[in-house]
Amino acid sequence: MKTASATGAASSDAMIVIDGLTKRFGPFMAVDRISFTVTRGEVLGFLGPNGAGKSTTMKMVTGFLSPSEGSARVCGHDVVSDTLAAQRTIGYLPEGAPAYGDMTPRSFLKFISRIRALSGKDADDAISRAVAATELQGVLDQPIDTLSKGFRRRVGLAQAILHNPPVLIMDEPTDGLDPNQKHEVRKLIQRMAADKAIIISTHILEEVDAICSRALIIDRGRVVADGTPTELISRSRYHNAVTLTVSGQLTVAAAESLKALPGVASIEVSPRGTETVMTLFTARGTASDTVAAEVGLIDAVARVAREQNWPVRALYGEPGRLDEVFRALTRSDVEESAA
Repeated sequence: MKTASATGAASSDAMIVIDGLTKRFGPFMAVDRISFTVTRGEVLGFLGPNGAGKSTTMKMVTGFLSPSEGSARVCGHDVVSDTLAAQRTIGYLPEGAPAYGDMTPRSFLKFISRIRALSGKDADDAISRAVAATELQGVLDQPIDTLSKGFRRRVGLAQAILHNPPVLIMDEPTDGLDPNQKHEVRKLIQRMAADKAIIISTHILEEVDAICSRALIIDRGRVVADGTPTELISRSRYHNAVTLTVSGQLTVAAAESLKALPGVASIEVSPRGTETVMTLFTARGTASDTVAAEVGLIDAVARVAREQNWPVRALYGEPGRLDEVFRALTRSDVEESAA
């Protein structure tokens, strides 16, 4: 997949261009001068705590909510001055995947095909492809109101991809799906990604690593991080740390012996039931330096464990933890709860 730089600079194949996008509701600033681009072949994970402005941003990008300031262009069309042209290029799965509950998936998708100006064989083929991709064959003639949350979500996804749009914008696309269904939806997104620009709002951090080529984190309506999943994970304090788990409780002296090893900046000791978990944090340096330090540190820890005859349960290097980076960058929901 192609990736864009964290600066969000526009490129010749940029399909979504957001510039200073702002939304106020009275005195409340929901989205605060957000700017970024998404290029063809890119899957952007749009992350943030509840109330950060994710859904509001997506509603503005899709033309369903007018911005207070700034602009959004989709496939060259301004979503305010050229709304319908922009919306023709977008497949949108909103939060909750609203649909007409008394319709069946078959009748709903036929209705959507007419809205998308598809008819005859083109409409039939488009519906067949969307149904197959979302595995709706078994519930096509069942009222949508009677479907499970997972199937209703898949109906929403089917209508979003029905017209094979060049841009997909999806709010929590795997919400309500079981693990197998999530896996299938992720594979579908990966298959579609090569020739589309895709934005996915999600709370599932593992989804970022599984399908996103880039992640953007917002908090209080502002962008606080933008980069590839690898770049964001490298910001974690656990990046290139080494974790050791042993049976039983180690003494303070044992932890001190590990802390004295070359390359160890600090050590964290956590009793966990009948085991002790120790995480050794390495000094920060260049990527090659820290990887080399991690490999050498694992060997050194293993040597000490053998010499001291510790009952080792696990020993491994940490690539980093995206959830820890997310928590460090987004504290507004925690602060508001405390207040």
